Amino acid sequence: MDTNHLINFASDNSAPVAPEIMAALADVNQGPVLGYGNDPVTEGFEKQLKEVFECDLRAYPVATGTAANVLGLSVMVPPYGSIYAHRLGHIELDECGAPEFFTGGAKITLQDGENGKLDAGDLDKVLSRSGAGNVHHVQPAALSLTQTTECGTIYTVDEITALSATAKSHGLGVHMDGARFANAIVSLDCAPADITVKAGVDVLSLGATKNGAMAVEAVVFFNQEKAQEFEFRRKRGAHLFSKMRYLSAQLEAYFTDDLWLKLAYHANEMASRLAAGITSSNTASLMYPVEANMVFTKISGEAMTNLERSNVLFYPEGPKEASAIRLVASWNTTPQEVDAVLALIG
Repeated sequence: MDTNHLINFASDNSAPVAPEIMAALADVNQGPVLGYGNDPVTEGFEKQLKEVFECDLRAYPVATGTAANVLGLSVMVPPYGSIYAHRLGHIELDECGAPEFFTGGAKITLQDGENGKLDAGDLDKVLSRSGAGNVHHVQPAALSLTQTTECGTIYTVDEITALSATAKSHGLGVHMDGARFANAIVSLDCAPADITVKAGVDVLSLGATKNGAMAVEAVVFFNQEKAQEFEFRRKRGAHLFSKMRYLSAQLEAYFTDDLWLKLAYHANEMASRLAAGITSSNTASLMYPVEANMVFTKISGEAMTNLERSNVLFYPEGPKEASAIRLVASWNTTPQEVDAVLALIG
């Protein structure tokens, strides 16, 4: 297969590494430094994040989004606890039971919500009858929010603040799965602190891999009470990297000169271009509002055949006969690639 001629709309995971981040990996590859995060690059990255989020915090690089999510949740939720999440959440559908494993058996309690988002009023009703304090019931321990959601939609500042307040009124901590966090920030045009520490989030899984990095995420503790416990869990979970500088260098480059926001802004713009073309089509329609870099659309059977026979990488959304697909724009998606896909859709 000639990968030089493939058009990627399958996933932002399928995109190459941004040149600035690849260059940073080459730059850091000089001489010896202490391992396990005791290097100046890792220390400098944490200082960067304190400036980005305008607060004191602890931050730990890990290599995968799954590790970030489940290790972060593991310090928030006991084995007899429950994590409240949307039914379409990544921790439910795409982590292969890792949250349950790393928490020692905690339960994910699933909630519905329009366009992939939870509602504070609905959450309050559910938590009011959760059986908190009753030894016969799993105990509510954490709320996990996905930002950007698995439907490509975004929680507003007010929505996150309301959900966090509701969770905390019932004694729950708040975790945010931010695999596409940068896409949400540029879409909302807000400060990173506005939808995290200022909105009541305790722990953030901060993604970079989907937005131009090679392989790195960060677990960010705004509530630092559990940070030391996390260090032991990270080691036990096999994510304390000996050559940590190579993870940290990616993050250092990611946040330098707002690279992370520039990459996400471009991906969002390409998704908006794609959505505009679909909206004007007579044969395709959008399934959810397009607010970040993901587009879910129902297309004709003919369009599905055209795409399958083309050099476009994409994923169907459900059974083939439903003619629904997911298209994800990346930091390196071009307008010409968007237009090529629109021509195939018709």
